[in-house]
Amino acid sequence: MAASRKLGRELTVSPLGYGAMALAGYYGGIEEDNAVKTIQHALDIGVNFIDTADAYSNGQNEQLVGRAIRDRRQEAIVATKFGIVFEEGQSGSEVPTNWGFSLSINGTKNYALQALDGSLKRLNTDYVDLWYAHYPDPAVPIEETVGAMAEAVQAGKARFLGLSNVTGDQLRRAHAVHPIAAIQYEYSLFQRNAEEDILPVARELGVGFVPWSPLGAGFLSSFAGDSQQTLDANDFRNSNPRFQGENLKKNVDRFAPLQEMAAELNISPAQLALAWLLHQDDTIVPIPGTRKPHRIEENLAAAEVALSAAHLAKIEELFPAGLAIGKTLLA
Repeated sequence: MAASRKLGRELTVSPLGYGAMALAGYYGGIEEDNAVKTIQHALDIGVNFIDTADAYSNGQNEQLVGRAIRDRRQEAIVATKFGIVFEEGQSGSEVPTNWGFSLSINGTKNYALQALDGSLKRLNTDYVDLWYAHYPDPAVPIEETVGAMAEAVQAGKARFLGLSNVTGDQLRRAHAVHPIAAIQYEYSLFQRNAEEDILPVARELGVGFVPWSPLGAGFLSSFAGDSQQTLDANDFRNSNPRFQGENLKKNVDRFAPLQEMAAELNISPAQLALAWLLHQDDTIVPIPGTRKPHRIEENLAAAEVALSAAHLAKIEELFPAGLAIGKTLLA
């Protein structure tokens, strides 16, 4: 397997992680025992960085991860997130999205510490390796949220801290309160907004970068160049403007060369998209998700793909920033 990577100065993880959100039912149903086996297969082949969040399936996703690592805690680097309010009776700040719904976000001290205790219980562990604030709360200064999270580090409940979906300025301010090991942010050939603000700041500060949706919510692995693909009626991507109507048709055509280039290199489109991400910086650790164990092996093999300067230049020419049509979640 390819060499491990570092998030921040001390947290060492596999070159790719596993995004357990894929097992949360957003892409269609999955049987729980098979979900647990999928996570365990990731550990079996050396993918030790497992990513979840308390809000995924209202806590059930953390429970799945907890079952999977129950007898293998020392093998797993577990990351989870808090901040999206999913419990009845809890309040938060409304954050609108471009996908037809709003999120309720709570970044207060009391909520943060209560949320972590809930995560630890569901994960059946005494600590998490990496604890993220899922989204910044517009009503709470980021310094206050991170200050509360730092107390969890001091208490031994979290080893390292992360932030998700923040701006470069928010990262700077947070990092001044407590070292931030990793930023999680949407980043792929399908969505390159991270290059404008947050990625440069993360590089400057020595903060690791964890791309969520590194395959464009499956577009780069299944849809690029294939107009016959369809979505299940319960698939959350039906709310994503990039997967709707004419936008989808145009995106399929615009990213068709991905299949052609991957075939020339004798790899899959997913492997090419992940390899491109890994070549952007040695502190980037994508977390692709899948419900199929053999896809985890395929994704991990992307860490062995060597792209030349000519390959990277061709990718830049074919898939420049802004190529995809349709609004993203928050941008």
